[in-house]
Amino acid sequence: MTMHNEELRLPSNDWRAYQGVLSRRVFAFLLDYAIIALLWIPAAVVVFFLGLLTLGLGFMLYPALFAIVAMLYFGLTVGGREQASPGMRLMGLAIARTDGRPMDFLTAIVHLVIFWIANALLTPLILLIGLFTDRSRLLHDLLIGTVTVRRDMY
Repeated sequence: MTMHNEELRLPSNDWRAYQGVLSRRVFAFLLDYAIIALLWIPAAVVVFFLGLLTLGLGFMLYPALFAIVAMLYFGLTVGGREQASPGMRLMGLAIARTDGRPMDFLTAIVHLVIFWIANALLTPLILLIGLFTDRSRLLHDLLIGTVTVRRDMY
């Protein structure tokens, strides 16, 4: 039996690594959800044909389809090797766990679901939390133990 030694990579404590992160996160969010909306279109076509093949049962996926596409998108990108979604990469951001371990698929999805819940409860106040916390962390970052950092300083 062998144990895989995961390389621990702690996020920077340098304040410059978090400078401008909140505004970059907003633009990354807009880019990512535009991409998800585009990905939803072919997924809807696939569900349509699945619905035909299953005599209508596949059509029950439509109400949850956007959430499924978003979870797969963020789980595979944020939980992947780059530790960032395409929008985050374009804005020069990455996400890191405060314990130094890499993000995985499940942690990325939990991070997303907590974001959705916090956003539903606190909109438009969700970004205000980042103005008063260390390293501009938002509520879902604090709850799950993550931090968003500039890629050039990580």
